[in-house]
Order: sequence, then C-alpha cells, then structure tokens
Amino acid sequence: MTTSLADRVVKYCDLAPCYDAFIDTRTPGSDQKENFTIIGPGVSENPNQYVHIAEPHGFNIGGARQPPGCTNSQHSHETAEVFYVHSGTWRFDLGEHGDDAQTVLSPGDLITIPTHVFRGFTNVGDDTGFLWAILGGDDPGRVLWAPKVFDLASEYGLVLLDDGMLIDTNKGEIVPDGKTPMPRTTRAQVEALHTFSAEQFEACVCRSGTIGPKGELNVLSGVAETLLIGRGRMNWPHGFQVSEVNMQPGAVVPPHQLSCPDVWFVQSGRVIVSIEGRKTILSEGDTCTIPPRLDRKLENSSDQSVTLVTVKGGDNSPDTVWS
Repeated sequence: MTTSLADRVVKYCDLAPCYDAFIDTRTPGSDQKENFTIIGPGVSENPNQYVHIAEPHGFNIGGARQPPGCTNSQHSHETAEVFYVHSGTWRFDLGEHGDDAQTVLSPGDLITIPTHVFRGFTNVGDDTGFLWAILGGDDPGRVLWAPKVFDLASEYGLVLLDDGMLIDTNKGEIVPDGKTPMPRTTRAQVEALHTFSAEQFEACVCRSGTIGPKGELNVLSGVAETLLIGRGRMNWPHGFQVSEVNMQPGAVVPPHQLSCPDVWFVQSGRVIVSIEGRKTILSEGDTCTIPPRLDRKLENSSDQSVTLVTVKGGDNSPDTVWS
C-alpha cells in the first residue's frame, strides 16, 4: 500500500493524459480528447496509459478533458459509471446512435449511468472541460462499443483485440501471433442492452445545489454534506458512495478514521488535508486518497468556501471513529 503523503495526492497540474486510449481516438470529433487514470486500472485500451495510483480501492477514479465539440463515442460499461462536472458544459447521449435520451450538465452537476446501456458525451461549451469520473469495481472490465465505432476505427488504422489491447497499424503495429481482433458488436448484443426514456435518464442526474439527504459531517459547524449516491437520491447499488461537502471559511472536519478507503476531489477553493498529522494543500481539480484506519482531518483556513466531492468504498455506511 502506498503510504507517503506525496504518493496519495494527484495534482490537477500533474495529471498525465493519454491521447490514444480508445478505439475512437482517430475518429474526427473524438481525436482531441485526453483520458486520465487516477486510481485503479480504468478501462483504457492502450497499455501505455499512465496509472497514477494503482492500489485497489473497490472503485476506480479517472477523468476526461476535452476541447469544445469533442465527443466520446457511444459505448457501454460492465460496472457503474459516474461523472462529476468540474468544468465545461457537457451533453450526455444514450442509445446506439445517441438519440434515445439526452441531457446537458454544467459544473457541479453529477450523473450516474447504469450498466449495459450505450452512452456517449460531448463538450458542448465554449471552453475546454474536465469530467471527474468514478467506475465501479477494482476491475471495471472492458467497454462495448457501438458498431459504427468499429467501422470508423478501421478507416483510420486502429484494431481492437479481444483482450482489450488497441493496435495502431498507422504506426506499423501488427496483431501479435495468437491474438484475435475483437469482433464488431453484433445486432443481438445491441438489442440486449437497456434503453432509457428522457424522464428515466434525468432521474440519473443530480443538479448542482440540489437539496438532498444530509451526511454525518453536517453536524459540524460550517460544514454541509449532501449525499448523492449510496444513501442519497441515487440509492441503488454502485459499490461506492458519493457525497458533496461544502466547508465555509474556518470550518474543520476533525481527525477521524474510516473503515474503507476515502477519496477527496476539490471542485472549488483550497483545503488543508492532514493524514496522520502530515499536511498537504489541495487546490481545484486535485484528488487525494486516504487509506482505511488512518486519521484524516480537513481544514478550510482560507476566506472562501470550499466545495469537495468524496467517494467512500462499499454500498453501506462505513464505520467512523472520531479521534
């Protein structure tokens, strides 16, 4: 297990992108996206994808940064997929062709997309945007691409193997001996996936500022915790829980321990995080992970409020021990 404080923090400015993580990396409109694997292996099809923190958490943390007009093509996941909008304006599209249901999200909005449904997303804003992502399980498996994604990839020299590896023939790569290209998604596979109405899809969205169930941190002075996933509005099993925490200037979350991993993401402001008395400052876009049974403390010593997102492992409330 990683124990040094520096190895538990991933600064936004230090995120290592992969520009060819997926089979649609050369498809016009999808060729400028950056994929990040922050915690866990993620679902990248490029073996060279950089993983910032590899230790198992029971869930994965990743990210996507895309310029205006850039699209992540239609695909399906085997585990839960959640996005929290850090910046930009994003349209999410469901269905094989992205026309079953659509919704647009802005900073501070969260969306959870169930398994076995085609989804894609596009930055429809005027500036580069960043999505912070959570995937269920230590191994979230591989994605299932819509048939047209395979067709477009072949036009641009990309071959996806049945073990999930991506081969770039334009770079002179060849399919290794004993390896087989992944078959194009069949009509039967497409029809086996779920479809959603616009109303059903909107039920998967939690808008910024939504009033929801309060978490245990809400009893602390200057701290407001809203439960989003797990015990919140979206209470079906994900394998993890998600809350949004607001800390007013001078607010403190005193030292405590949890029985599960605890990951924090800074949406806005700056916060001091202490792990076993060792301190670090987190700024907007930074991610920090804290192992179980270690003292953690958060302080907002600035004159501005701080908004954080926290992810805890498991579907049940973790045991909390206050120091």
